[in-house]
This record gives sequence, structure tokens and C-alpha cells, in this order.
Amino acid sequence: MEIEALSAKLRKFASDRDWEQFHSPKNLASALVVEAAELLEIFQWMKEDESKNLDERTLNKVKEEIADIQIYLLRISDVMGISIPEAVTAKIEKNAGKYPVDKAKGSSKKYDEL
Repeated sequence: MEIEALSAKLRKFASDRDWEQFHSPKNLASALVVEAAELLEIFQWMKEDESKNLDERTLNKVKEEIADIQIYLLRISDVMGISIPEAVTAKIEKNAGKYPVDKAKGSSKKYDEL
């Protein structure tokens, strides 16, 4: 399903429940951060190799948290009139300038340290 269709579906879901009153940018950003923290909590005490080999139950929990994160990201972008594909494309172009391949390849350094 395309981003626009998902956003429309979520807009209707919120509207049907009269939730737009709660979906301010501030509240949606707060909810997004909470859901991201819930995703992080799943991995909190795992070793690197454990995080790459999840059992089915844990993988399902990860899927649900990723869905929650995406829902709030779509809602905040919709409420604020931001096109996610356009914003992502612009950010990739900006990052390409900050992290040129010849300097950044294989490095985890921040752009101002390259």
C-alpha cells in the first residue's frame, strides 16, 4: 500500500473515533518517541548476535512496534502536510553532500569529523 493510501486510512481511522483533537504535532511526536523506546526496550539487554536472530515471538513484538512507529510517523506527516517521500529524498541528497563516498565509506564518523 502506498504512503498516501496508508495516511488516508489512518486519517479516517482517527476521524471515525474523533481522535483528531488529540493528534497535535506535539502529541504525535511524543507518541512516536514512546513507541521508538518500546522498540529499543525489546533489544535493551541483547547481545549483537541475539538481536540478529530473534525467535518468532520476539520478532512479532518488533513488527508491532515498527508498525506503531510508522503509524505515528504517517500521522504527524499527514497532520503537518509533509510528504515523506519528498522529505526523505531531500535528506538523502543533503546527506550525500555531508558524507561523500570517498571520505565516508566504511567510517562511522560524523560528517564534521571526516
